[in-house]
Amino acid sequence: MTNAILRGSFRIQFLLGFLACAGLLGFAFYLQLHDGLEPCPLCIFQRVAFFVMGLVFLLGALHAPKGAGGRRGYGVAALLAALGGIAVAGNHVRLQHLPPDQVPSCGPGLDYMLEAMPITGVIRKVMTGSGECANVDWSFLGLSMPTWSLVWFVLLAIWAGYAAFRRR
Repeated sequence: MTNAILRGSFRIQFLLGFLACAGLLGFAFYLQLHDGLEPCPLCIFQRVAFFVMGLVFLLGALHAPKGAGGRRGYGVAALLAALGGIAVAGNHVRLQHLPPDQVPSCGPGLDYMLEAMPITGVIRKVMTGSGECANVDWSFLGLSMPTWSLVWFVLLAIWAGYAAFRRR
């Protein structure tokens, strides 16, 4: 079964990538709405990266280009979304491992920043992090949610690269 999936069509492989992204986002929203785990600004940026990557996976699966150029185009787009997610999640993991005296102070909420600042300023402010981003509110097998996000971004990047660039 695993070998069949690995050797399967581009369409199936990208559909599985989409389902993984949708499942991860669904789990994040479940934790937010059911368990009351409010996302920090960096968590929201990671959700955006999973959404964009999932959208690329879905579009690639629906289009299922026959030529290598089309597959590679979708692969590059998915890899770019994954790299953005890796950058955000990696920064988030770094913040969570800072000594308490080096954690930045809490800043304004993302809603306020989006109203008061240009988008480039919001991105810069969010990526510098805030105290709320350094909190570990959830963990599984000893890894925090940003660490799991980082793992999934890396796995999905490898998956997208394999699906898009392997010889057929």
